Amino acid sequence: MKTNRLKHLYIGELKDLYSAETQLVNALPKMVKAATSKDLRAGFAGHLEQTKEHVARLEKIFKALGESPAGKDCKGMEGLITEGGEMIAGTPAAEERDAGLISAAQRVEHYEIAVYGCVSAYAKLLGEDQAESLLRQTLEEEKQTNQKLTHLAAKINVVASESVEPDENSEQPKKAATPKTKAARA
Repeated sequence: MKTNRLKHLYIGELKDLYSAETQLVNALPKMVKAATSKDLRAGFAGHLEQTKEHVARLEKIFKALGESPAGKDCKGMEGLITEGGEMIAGTPAAEERDAGLISAAQRVEHYEIAVYGCVSAYAKLLGEDQAESLLRQTLEEEKQTNQKLTHLAAKINVVASESVEPDENSEQPKKAATPKTKAARA
């Protein structure tokens, strides 16, 4: 039986998403552990549970299609997770690490938003109404997660901007000029 080209692409993209989401299920606990902000840790922990639901939705779609989710390795997510791991390993200062973790997490969200947007459009064109509904639900959750990260960044990035590296010639850190101090000097 011949498969229409869009359906072939759709199934391939779904397999890529499945790989991406399962990789993320394995990576998020490391992000929870690395985060020092209580709110950021809670956000990552909540998104882990949500990501497990995303995997279950994809499995439901594959079952309805009579397809296996296995067979594809998402190189894009692999790269994003590797960069996030480098952020954790290479950033000893807690404030900087938290800001970097948000940046890494938002890259992941943007990737997922792009792919879920495409596959939900494919599902609609292919008449896969139940799949489209599930994919759109996940797409909205990914957008909400990205917004939550943006709100957290507004606080965490300020903390990182006010922290300083120790002076190379002394054990005392240099005092940073806070935005209020800078305004008072002007």
